Parts: sequence; structure tokens; C-alpha cells
Amino acid sequence: MLLVIDVGNTNIVLGVFDDKNLVGHWRMTTKTPRTSDEYGLFICNLLQNKQINTKNIKHVIIASVVPNLMYSLTSGIIKYFSIEPVIVGPGVKTGINIRTDNPKEVGADRIVDIVSAYYTYGGPAIIIDFGTATTYDVVTKDGVFFAAITSPGIKISANALWQKSAKLPEIEIKKPQSILATNTITSMQAGLVYGYIGQVEYIVRKIKEEMKKELKVIATGGLGKVIYKETNVIDIFDPLLTLNGLRIIHEKNGGV
Repeated sequence: MLLVIDVGNTNIVLGVFDDKNLVGHWRMTTKTPRTSDEYGLFICNLLQNKQINTKNIKHVIIASVVPNLMYSLTSGIIKYFSIEPVIVGPGVKTGINIRTDNPKEVGADRIVDIVSAYYTYGGPAIIIDFGTATTYDVVTKDGVFFAAITSPGIKISANALWQKSAKLPEIEIKKPQSILATNTITSMQAGLVYGYIGQVEYIVRKIKEEMKKELKVIATGGLGKVIYKETNVIDIFDPLLTLNGLRIIHEKNGGV
């Protein structure tokens, strides 16, 4: 069995694959400081709760954009699973040709999503990840990643509203019944959700205009489902895109 771990700025998402079948997946908070023992025991408990024998985990692969917790996490994996995890980064085979100005700057999470989208759905494609930041990555029919757009995530925008405005409350992020809001909460929801839909539609349209071709649009990430339901510019919403990408990269690096 393969344990895959995606370490994001907000959440750590874990999954276990038996061959190509995802048999369990979980989400934990990134911000909470943990020791190697806490990571190891917590992950073991998650697996055991799903009746997955930790002794059946033979491989581990990690993609991370949070360097300062990697020592504790990898130490916990080594201590409790006796496995040296593969870390997605330079030297790891992905099958994607990265042709941005500085390939070393590209986050591991973006690479994993591109790999998953390209090898699952084909190219050319735009991959949108609605995470802490919202990222738009463009991959060609031949598997060349050459362009990327980054914008504040919808939660960052929401947090800015209620943290920087004394009289605005913290709200649930959801689409109100009408954009013609009649109170403070629905006016904030309308601005956030409809505004974000507009951003997605405009950016996707501009990418297609400049490339002068049609591209598949594949989305993933936390609040992506909210946006996907409200626009026709997203062709596919795949909440497991990143986990499957880690599995594909593992296979490309000799994993079984």
C-alpha cells in the first residue's frame, strides 16, 4: 500500500492507495505544531480507524509547500513506518516538462496537480486549484507546463473583509439566493462568491484568447466545488486530483 501526503498552507491531506484504488483519505490542520511522535501516532490512528494495517504501508510520498514542518513529519514517518518517504522536488521524475522562467520556484503542489490532470484527462489544459491561494496552471498537449497565474484564495479574501473591517462579521462562504443582497451577511457572500466566479471566468477566457485554442479546464481544492457549480467554464471538478497525482508520480519513480 502507498501512503500519499499533500502538505498545504491550510491543510494536510493524506490518502492510502491499494494499487490504484484509494481506500481512505483524511484532512488535518497544518497550522498546529506537532512533534514527530504526534505526526506518527496521529497518522497511525487515522489508518487504524479505517481498519488499514500500518504494516501494509510499504511506500510513502510527500508533496509540501511548508518547509518548516517537514523535519517532524518525515521523522514521524521514518520512526512509525520504517520508511524513508519520497519528497516531490528536484530529481523526482514527473513526466512534465517545466518551462517557466525558474522551474525551481514552482511549488510541489502545482506540479502534482499538473501531473494528475495531464495523465488523467490529457492536454492542453488549465488546472485550477482553489486552495489558500487560487492557482491557474497551463499545460500543453505535449505535457509542457509553461504558464501560471496566482491569486488570493477565496478564504484569504473573506478573512481580509472581517479582519480589516471592524463592523463586518465572519461569515459562511456560500452563494446567496440573489446577487441583489439586502443585508450585511448576504452582501458579503454575494461579493465573495459572485466576484470569484467572475475572476475565474475572466482568467480562463483570457488564457484561451492568448493561446488561441480550446483547453480543458480541470479544478480541484477546498471551495472549488462552490465555484464549479456556478459556472460553465470549468469542465471537470476532481477533489482527489492531488492525491492521484502523488500516486502517478510514485509510479513514475519505480513505485509498485
